[in-house]
Amino acid sequence: MEATKTNLAKDLGQLLVEAKLITEEQLRHVKELQLKRGDKFERILLQERLVTPQQLAFFNSLQLRLPFVNLRKEGVESGAIALVPEDVARKLNVIPVVATGDSVVIAMEDPRDIKAIEELAALTRKRIEPVISSAQDIQEMIDLNYRAGGEIREQFSQIPIRYQRGRVAPARLSSETVTQAPIVRALDLMIKQAVRDRASDIHIEPQEDRLRIRYRIDGILHEIMSLPLNVHPPLLSRLKIMSGLNIAERRRPQDGQITFDVGEKEIDIRVATSNTVYGEMAVLRILDKTFAFLPLPEIGFLPDSLEMYLRMVKSPFGMILISGPTGSGKTTTQYATVNQLDAVGRNILTIEDPVEYRFANINQMQVNPTAGITFATGLRACMRLDPNVILVGEIRDAETAQIGVQASLTGHLVLSSVHANDTVSTIFRMIDLGVEPFLLTSALIGITAQRMVRRVCPYCSQPTKVPPDEQEAYEKEMGEKRSEFLIGTGCNFCAGTGYLGRTGIFEVLVMGEEIRRLVLSGAGSDAIKAQAAKAGTVSLWHDGMLKVKLGITTPYEVIRNVYSIS
Repeated sequence: MEATKTNLAKDLGQLLVEAKLITEEQLRHVKELQLKRGDKFERILLQERLVTPQQLAFFNSLQLRLPFVNLRKEGVESGAIALVPEDVARKLNVIPVVATGDSVVIAMEDPRDIKAIEELAALTRKRIEPVISSAQDIQEMIDLNYRAGGEIREQFSQIPIRYQRGRVAPARLSSETVTQAPIVRALDLMIKQAVRDRASDIHIEPQEDRLRIRYRIDGILHEIMSLPLNVHPPLLSRLKIMSGLNIAERRRPQDGQITFDVGEKEIDIRVATSNTVYGEMAVLRILDKTFAFLPLPEIGFLPDSLEMYLRMVKSPFGMILISGPTGSGKTTTQYATVNQLDAVGRNILTIEDPVEYRFANINQMQVNPTAGITFATGLRACMRLDPNVILVGEIRDAETAQIGVQASLTGHLVLSSVHANDTVSTIFRMIDLGVEPFLLTSALIGITAQRMVRRVCPYCSQPTKVPPDEQEAYEKEMGEKRSEFLIGTGCNFCAGTGYLGRTGIFEVLVMGEEIRRLVLSGAGSDAIKAQAAKAGTVSLWHDGMLKVKLGITTPYEVIRNVYSIS
């Protein structure tokens, strides 16, 4: 058996060398690692990032003389999905593709797994025809095709309904009631489905005649399901127990936190509850740590803007401000910037409200008003801790603004965010907070304004004619007439929205001497904007339309997100 495995590995390696995906030297290196680690040849190829999962699956299919299926293009049939339960599909990492007569085509990562094929044959009572696909694509298709909505409703339906004068009776809940299997199972499924759908928030909202469940995906709320009101009290009580809240308190707002395991990922969830006219609503903010560690080039900077921003970040001291409304991705940019810095040779301190993600080698502080720790007092404390870099989550008041400026003038690099529409209005916002213009111009290295826009789904996008107002907006900014743009038509991957994921659009202003002079002379925003444009600043609007031209987003998304009150 071992000899067979070695021959297969050798054959696969030679195929990859002949295709010029790896060199002979890399092949020898992988084999040495295989002997040293005792691991699979294929797994080491992926760990060393010598091939992609799709390339590996394709060459495995050539080696084993079995069909390769690109699941992202081909999809799967719902009738075939019904033959294999979700738990079996996840355990074996397989997905049924199509069922015909007495056979079913099953996509597998390793069709040499005879035990898995026998188990599937016994379960489906059909002949199994294995085909090869990448483990990543199989996992994606499992997440897309096994949705938990029906199972969640089934679990909730097991909760007994008590009526009082024609209405659902007020809950008198024992600890046994709120920890019973249906409630526990339903809430777990709800959170897991939200994570699979890439949701950032779960909204649990009681209405007059129903309980509305919504997920925020790519910045937009989508109604996922509607539940009977009788499930509301046990669901909220279970949520409060999990997040350490007071189960008896229903009138005052409460905040808590849950750590939740979804597969191999550990998810942090912030829970906020507040009373409404129809009862307590809850919002669960999902903090997936894998999204916190994006490098700067991957959050949406175009090359010229990225170069300007990186020049600012290399400064040993001074202040860098990131501006935009709530939900514009400021925290993501702050974290990506901190990750860019040397955390070994520098002392990096952060003051956040709240600390959403935790980083190795960085000292993070949590705002806690009841203990007297605000952004201002925390910033003062940081100054006594020998910092090189200080990240202040947000400048909200005059005291924080002034201490931050003083810190940047005394040899520290200060990174913070401000609520403002664009780069120039950020300057005036800081002056409004009481910072003297001569201090601000001395301290400020530069400003980045940003927004988040949804990405066009790459799996269903095609040239499509857009409404006249979108054509006009593009033509006015870019100076070229176009009626068709890359638009997503809706597919399984994007849940029918036409969009998959988000990216940033950025406006980067470097505080050069001319801009400093204009600010000190009391010049208006138009004059400063004109000078910034001469110095290479690309406006938010133009950066958005450049991404439209590149097929990254749509005119509608830029119009929807880049607004100005001026």
